[in-house]
Amino acid sequence: MKKIAVLTSGGDAPGMNAAIRAVVRKALYHGVEVVGIRYGYAGLLRKDFIQMELGSVGDIIQRGGTFLFTARCPEFLQPETRAKAVEILKEEGIEGLVVIGGDGSYRGALELTKLGVPCIGVPATIDNDILGTEFTIGFDTAVNTVVEAVDKIRDTATSHERTYVIEVMGRHCGDIAVWSGVAAGAETIIMPDQDVNVAEIVEKLRRGHERGKKHSIIIVAEGHGNAVDIGKQIEKLSGFDTRVSILGHVQRGGAPSAADRVLASKLGAKAVALLLEGKFGCAVGMEKNRLVVYGFEEAQKLQPHYDTKLNELCSELSI
Repeated sequence: MKKIAVLTSGGDAPGMNAAIRAVVRKALYHGVEVVGIRYGYAGLLRKDFIQMELGSVGDIIQRGGTFLFTARCPEFLQPETRAKAVEILKEEGIEGLVVIGGDGSYRGALELTKLGVPCIGVPATIDNDILGTEFTIGFDTAVNTVVEAVDKIRDTATSHERTYVIEVMGRHCGDIAVWSGVAAGAETIIMPDQDVNVAEIVEKLRRGHERGKKHSIIIVAEGHGNAVDIGKQIEKLSGFDTRVSILGHVQRGGAPSAADRVLASKLGAKAVALLLEGKFGCAVGMEKNRLVVYGFEEAQKLQPHYDTKLNELCSELSI
């Protein structure tokens, strides 16, 4: 294999640049030419290519987002569009493709693999919802961002003796909610698949109030529903001054944490190694601090790895 390409697709995540850097430099180390595809699959269809050299990825490991940019490409769902993409890759002499992104990006890579394009997936999404890997690139940074925000909100909550309901991102996965909830010392974490008993939450708040607690923090995963409605119910039943804060896209930005930079470097380099070994149609990941490789189709059959014990731990520690 003499020439490969790399793209980022779907939502951006801190650490994507570190992954691109690893792909480019690992490939160049082995004498393989690298092309960067800007704007994901949409850029592939427009032939938005840039030649990657060592200096192309200099001074980007600490930057959030993706310098290759990213975009949604709904037309890639069409077979004729994917066939066009394959022809473009062949015309450019690109023999392998590293796709950095989430589950939607993986589906595109799987379809290209079926059409004869060797593809490797690198999991990058703050949601941590890619099956087959314990952690995805960007997740650790997002959790740290949430914890920093909650710490600041707690100062205001204490000053005004308020209850704060804080909604965090994660789509239908509750990993950001549960990890940040435990790390920030939240009283309650509401997960996407959880039946909420507002009366029980209020009773817990009252117990804390009776022993002199001046504030309370409740974390809500966005996949559960409307945090504003939950806040209104809590205030109505408890009579406590309650505010709602929706953190939003601030969770997707910022410099990647050290953990995400290391993870991205490991996964990006492994993706290139697999292509050079003639292995493709699969993704790289981490399980129990070890690099693992799993097929795109296999990942779709796996069960979610949500750690229910973390939520139980939060309940025990916030008694």
